[in-house]
Amino acid sequence: MKHLFIINPAAGSRDRTADYTAEIRRLCAGLDYEIAVSAAPGECRRLAREAARTGEEVRIYACGGDGTLNEVASGAAGFSNAAVTAYSGGSGNDFVKLFSDPAAFSDLSRLLDAEEASFDMILCNDDLALNICSVGLDARIGTDVARYKRIPFIHGFNAYALSTLINLLRGISEHYVVEIDGERIDGQQTFVCVCNGRFYGGGFNPVPEADPADGKLDVLLVEKVSLLQVPAIIGKYKNGRWRELPEIIRHFRTDRVRILCDGPTPVNLDGELRVAQAVTMEVAREKVNFFYPKNLAWTAKSEIL
Repeated sequence: MKHLFIINPAAGSRDRTADYTAEIRRLCAGLDYEIAVSAAPGECRRLAREAARTGEEVRIYACGGDGTLNEVASGAAGFSNAAVTAYSGGSGNDFVKLFSDPAAFSDLSRLLDAEEASFDMILCNDDLALNICSVGLDARIGTDVARYKRIPFIHGFNAYALSTLINLLRGISEHYVVEIDGERIDGQQTFVCVCNGRFYGGGFNPVPEADPADGKLDVLLVEKVSLLQVPAIIGKYKNGRWRELPEIIRHFRTDRVRILCDGPTPVNLDGELRVAQAVTMEVAREKVNFFYPKNLAWTAKSEIL
């Protein structure tokens, strides 16, 4: 088996290429391994796809944060001979928070002794995503976070909170037509959040029962709210208490949702920005093999309880 480490030097608050390389060389002596360093956006995806296409059994380590993992996973999706994981080093590392010990993804010795699961992917128009996608206020907040992380002492949830404040002042609701489960919902909406994973935004956990292996997407449709309502709503939304807001938030478990916007609109794709006027999000045909340290649990909370 080959081990491919794809390092994203742009992930996180500093370039950790030297740190990653030293640890890989220390622990992988005697293994068939390769280290590749991304030089541009999209290159992690290309490197993962090229490795998967060889047909050789390969484990690919996304050395960075959620954006790096998204690229690597989308590159390897659909290839049975390839498996991916997060060797965490970004500022968010939200996807791995669904596991019982997220810190284990920073321990290479544990990642080298791993087990695998087959996870769903989200097909968002022509792009693949592993974790969470959204349209509307939430997308504007999520895709603006990267710029605020560059401010000294603003990281993780603080960057998300700052982006939230600024985007609230820009405006909350927009007109969308949402087609889901045979229903056509036409009106002002705050945002639509589509979950395959559970965590994003440095700690938001909108659907704690979301399961990336169940063949379904958990969709939250947040209807129009006022600025005065936001403080009361955001805490419940952040902590997965959407059931307490039935007059504002609707939940769907589905395999497809289509959103028609009045004009080009920001789309959040695992923290990456896309712009579209018509957005279709569905369970992708391709799955991705995901490996993780042994003895970690990732079963949805509702099933554990």
